[in-house]
Order: sequence, then C-alpha cells, then structure tokens
Amino acid sequence: MTSSRTRTRELPATGGGVITRSELPSGVKVVTESMPGVRSVSVGVWIPVGSRDESRSLAGTSHFLEHLLFKGTSHRDALDIASAMDAVGGEFNAFTEKEHTCFYATVLDRDLPLAVDIVTDVVLNATLTARDVDIERGVVLEEIAMRDDDPADLVHDEFASTLLGDSPLGRPILGTTESISALTRRQIHGYYRRRYDPSTMVVSVAGRVDHRDVLARVRAAFDAADDHGPHPRPTRAPADPAVRPSTSRVVADDTEQANVIVGGLGLSRHDPRRFVLGVLSSALGGGMSSRLFQSIREERGLAYSVYSFLSSYADTGIYGVYAGCQPGKTAEVVSLIVDTLNDVARGGIDAAELERGKGQMRGGIVLGLEDSGSRMTRIGKSELSYGDILGVDDLLARIDAVTVDDIAVLAVDLLTRPRSLTVVGPFGAHEFDGAV
Repeated sequence: MTSSRTRTRELPATGGGVITRSELPSGVKVVTESMPGVRSVSVGVWIPVGSRDESRSLAGTSHFLEHLLFKGTSHRDALDIASAMDAVGGEFNAFTEKEHTCFYATVLDRDLPLAVDIVTDVVLNATLTARDVDIERGVVLEEIAMRDDDPADLVHDEFASTLLGDSPLGRPILGTTESISALTRRQIHGYYRRRYDPSTMVVSVAGRVDHRDVLARVRAAFDAADDHGPHPRPTRAPADPAVRPSTSRVVADDTEQANVIVGGLGLSRHDPRRFVLGVLSSALGGGMSSRLFQSIREERGLAYSVYSFLSSYADTGIYGVYAGCQPGKTAEVVSLIVDTLNDVARGGIDAAELERGKGQMRGGIVLGLEDSGSRMTRIGKSELSYGDILGVDDLLARIDAVTVDDIAVLAVDLLTRPRSLTVVGPFGAHEFDGAV
C-alpha cells in the first residue's frame, strides 16, 4: 500500500513466523501471523461491540445480530454462504462477548480469497430482513431456554448479575426472553448501522499467509462494502466502580447438583497486575495441584468440578471460584472456598505454589497456540483490546517476573474486598445469607 496513512510493523512470532500489523487509510487494522508449517488459514473480523453496549431495551441485540448476519447479504443468501464454505470444507462461525463480537472462518490456505470475501461480506453487507428477524428470534429464544436448562451455564450469568447488578456488564449476553421477544427489525438494523463502524474493526489472519496479499484483499473488500452512511461514535458508559456489599443470590432449581460461584470484583485488562492475578488464580484453582482442587476434591471428595476463573474488561474485572456438588454438601463447599480465599489473603502462597501457578499460565499460553484459529484469535483480540500485540516471549517474561511478594500484596487488596455468592440448586432464597 502506498498511502501515507497505511502503517506497518513486524515482530517475530513463534515457529519461525512473523506477526505483521497494518492500518489502512479507512482506519481498519489488519494483523497477520505467518505459520510456515501449516496448510490452513483462519480469518477473523473483530468488532468492538458487545452486550455491554446495549441499553436495557436492546438487551441481547449484539448476540441476536450475530445470528442474523449469517442469514444473507446484498450479494449472497444464507444458502449461498453455507454452500460456499461447505464446498471447500471450511468452518464459519461467530461469537459475542461483553465487549466485542467476532466472525471467523478456517479454510485451506488456497481458499483464503473465499474466506476473506465471505467473512467481510457478512459483516459489512448484511440485509437483516424482517422475515429473517422473525425466524431467528425463535432460534435465540431456544438458546436462552437451553442456557436456563443448564445450571452450570446459568450460574455464571447469575453471578455476573449478582456482582454487577442491573448494568450492561451485569446482564446476560443472550438477553432475556422479554427483551428478545420485543426487539424489532428497525431496532436491530439501527443498532447495526450505528455500531458496526468499519473504521473501528480489526481483521486478523493466521496460517500460511502473505501479509501484502491479505492487506490487498481486505482493502478491496472494505472499499466495496455497502455504504451505511456516517457512523456516529457512541460512547460506552463506564462500569460502576463502587465495591458492592457482600451479597448472596439463590436461584431455586430442582437439580441433582448444586452449582456455586464465590467471587468478587477483579482487575481490568489494562491493569499491570493482571499477570500477578493470573498466577494467583492458577495457584488457587487452575489445576489438580491447586489449593482448591486439593482441598475440596482430593482430600474430601466434595465436588467433581472445582476451578477458579477470571474475566477482565476495559475498566473492571471479575474473579470467581466455581464448584459443582451434591446439594447436601453445598454449605461445606462454600465454607471451604471462603476459608481458602481468606487464608491466601492473610498469607499469600508459597514458592512451590508460585512456580506451579506460573507453569499453568505458561502452558495455557503456549499449548493454546497450536493451530491457526487460536493464533488468529490471540492477535485479533490483542489488537482490538490493546492496540498492540505482545510476543509470546514477552508474555512468558511477564509471568516469570511475578514474585511471592507480588502475590501477597495483590491478595490482600483483592481477596479482602466484599464478595458475592451465587447458588443454583434446590434451596431457599435466604439459605446462604452471610456465607461469604
């Protein structure tokens, strides 16, 4: 590209490849990672729009829109899209999160032109007909019903609501039966026109690729996109920074297993302590040697599944501990989780736990980059979230730099904050009041 606004930078990637970043004159960011030893290519278009960007009346629109974009464009109908990908044995899918949406395809390297064409066409040129809205509404409502029937999924949505309240971050990505039933084609189309601004998007491609070829194809696709007119830049409301009082929520459900989460507010994705928190979370509940797994499963046999997890957003975050157990053991499991969090808040972790936690994180990063799809995801999400990409060696170095003292300081700050408890199971509404 010859435009003075096209900026390109390279950095080394694992396996002998290169990560290359460019910005097109339109503002679109294009990031590629070459993987010389593979014959596949993964293409993703990342949009900085998710359920956090919805008002209460539009709850679930981002995810609903994700479904609708597969229904047809000004150039292809739904069958054309599906047939084209099936004809080359490709995979085409999408997912919606709280702060972004991604549409992606994985194909053989020779079918890169088709993948770029279809993914960009779906994102940029969707028709969103009233008939498709009515048809897909039923599909989304079925998805909500499936979530409600799976207590292990439901407890995570309920925990976010318990912790963050009736805010965009606290509401479920799927929306509710009421909000999805009430959405109109006009509302969804207006949201699409306002929020799907091409200049804010990131295109990430990983596999057997040449960056200049990808850049040319992406530029041509965006230049040829349907004209949506001017895109006003909506502002994203900040998260409520207030630390909420300790709260408990019981979702009564006649299940054979209770599903439990204990946790609280964590760190934003921009907090420099996020690597410390990652090691701490791994040491707490990231593997079979972690404190929680040993205490709850191995020593007492109280649960089959127990783990810690983190979610980070632009200006806040969540940490939590999940366990699934028999209803009669729930009170003991909650007590053990709380005791473990309190113990770590008082005394941190020891050197052996630190090294195991680091190993969990290192393994998760490196072993998760064995295919083109995972690498496409890493570079696309990094570019969208940070406007930059840390090399794998840089990530590993930041993990290695974490010390026992770092963990102790963060544990005092984080684990002494007010906590929330959410339980899905056959219990009364106030059965666990005061448990955390």
